[in-house]
Amino acid sequence: MELVRRNTGIIKRLAAEAGFDFCGISKAEFLEEEAGRLESWLNKNYHGKMAYMANYFDKRLDPRLLVDDARSVITVILNYYPEEELSETTYKISKYAYGVDYHFVIKDKLKTLIERIREEIGEVNGRAFVDSAPVMDKAWARRSGLGWVGKNSNVINRKIGSFFFIGELITDLPLEPDGPIKDYCGTCTACIDACPTGAIAEPYQVDGSKCISYLTIELKEQIPDEFRGKMENWVFGCDICQDVCPWNSFARPHQTPEFSPNENLKEFKDWEEITREVFNTLFKNSPVKRTKLEGLQRNIRFSGEP
Repeated sequence: MELVRRNTGIIKRLAAEAGFDFCGISKAEFLEEEAGRLESWLNKNYHGKMAYMANYFDKRLDPRLLVDDARSVITVILNYYPEEELSETTYKISKYAYGVDYHFVIKDKLKTLIERIREEIGEVNGRAFVDSAPVMDKAWARRSGLGWVGKNSNVINRKIGSFFFIGELITDLPLEPDGPIKDYCGTCTACIDACPTGAIAEPYQVDGSKCISYLTIELKEQIPDEFRGKMENWVFGCDICQDVCPWNSFARPHQTPEFSPNENLKEFKDWEEITREVFNTLFKNSPVKRTKLEGLQRNIRFSGEP
């Protein structure tokens, strides 16, 4: 037990040294509570055209199916709240997409973390995950005490709010788990009231098919007419439900240079005239490349129409 406690302390220290804001640990086991919720969410078709959300159902719920002999899930979070927002006088993109794609940044930090763990503890079998495999990031963040899942379905941390990325190391190392914390949303309904498309169907239940982030990123076909005039100039993602959350009054600027926007993006105004060359320059290594130029142009046209 003393060795388990010692290794747990080492990992939390190394996570901080790797640049992560917080680190929490859970036992690698079947997510029984989340299984019913996920099944219900899928049955309501809240995933829209995101067919991949129904894939690998068992693996999403059991990390032991992803890593042999998995004993622990190490969850880390990395703040991306910007020092200043891009101009809101034109079209808007989500804060998480201001800089370099977070997949690259967090994967590098997790690679550093696992290397340092092996240096200090010894041979450890582990695999890093950053929103690109069937891992329920929010469930593990909640279980490891990094925050609670709010009414807008985002994980909220009492010290920094909800503008952060989540990553995991699933490992065969036995560690001391952290317990979940209580829900501090209380009677607040700010996120529900502010959503212009009514995507938060009920507290803690988001209809992804109505979410502006889904409509501008995941949906590859034409945006349904029912959302015309409701996009509020968002052309890649949306931050409305986070911006109005009282807990984000505690958000502080990130310390990760890669997440800062380049000067060209800061000064860009000609959204409606964007060319392929300009798109490639502005969004090199950016999450915005996911929607491609044609998708961004579709979003700009749709957002600008009454």
